[in-house]
Amino acid sequence: MDARSLKRIFILCFISIAVFFCLSAGAFAQATGLNLPGLAINFGQNVDLVDTIKILVLFTIITLAPAIIVLCTCFTRIVVILAFMRQAIGSQNMPPNQLMVGLALFLSIFVMQPTGEAIYNNAIQPYMNKSITTAQAVDQITISLRGFMSKQVRRTDIALFYDVTGRAAPDTIADVPIHFLIPAFVISELKTAFQIGFLLYIPFLILDMVVASVLMAMGMMMLPPVVISFPFKLLLFVLVDGWSLVTGSILRSFN
Repeated sequence: MDARSLKRIFILCFISIAVFFCLSAGAFAQATGLNLPGLAINFGQNVDLVDTIKILVLFTIITLAPAIIVLCTCFTRIVVILAFMRQAIGSQNMPPNQLMVGLALFLSIFVMQPTGEAIYNNAIQPYMNKSITTAQAVDQITISLRGFMSKQVRRTDIALFYDVTGRAAPDTIADVPIHFLIPAFVISELKTAFQIGFLLYIPFLILDMVVASVLMAMGMMMLPPVVISFPFKLLLFVLVDGWSLVTGSILRSFN
């Protein structure tokens, strides 16, 4: 049997399975009296495409939701600081990446709770009640996010983009366009995260230097200092309740 025959058999099997599931779903809906939602897309004459365009815009926003969560919230600062903390201790894969990202996500939810409540009360709930339009809901979401970003962004980072474009900077942050504010906010968050990460490195760097000096004084130059300093780093981190201190410092940095 050649490759073409196998391909035809595979396509026929796939079509048969798809038809079987469709018929099963229809039979189940008919037996239980459940009305399944339908979706029809019609491109032709005398057809209003406004609703279709709105659906496409909605799907686009949903697709960009991870980027919005990463760039327009405190997630960037938190995940970078946690990554610095793991590297400072010297454990490459412990805690694992999934745990670090999950912790950063829940800390972001904790920090962004006032902003989330404002978005829900001013945008989502009125939109679900059909008291405001889609454009008004998007504007309210943008206003809430701008309120958070404006408190954390540095004016020097905003001025950078105005210097590049040669435009005059506005007097207030409220007049800064959103496409200027978001990259300036990301740069500010990275700068703050690197500053905190440098401070986290200092005690562990001192411990590495002490261990390396002791080993060199003892003539054990062939022994890697990391092998000896790593258990002491873990001991120091546990004794000072490092995770509580790091988490508290991250949360207080947004005040």
